[in-house]
Amino acid sequence: MHRKPHLPQKCCQRCGRPFAWRKKWARVWDAVLYCSERCRRQCNRPPSPGAPP
Repeated sequence: MHRKPHLPQKCCQRCGRPFAWRKKWARVWDAVLYCSERCRRQCNRPPSPGAPP
């Protein structure tokens, strides 16, 4: 079974969680900053108290 261990990862600028490369981000991987739509929408709000700096 293929588990995709070799894909690049980044940390979300909003929540700090790591997220992996996706095929739909192939052309814009350098511009991807957030792990999800939710984090992207909340990018101007202060991070939650439990999030890392």
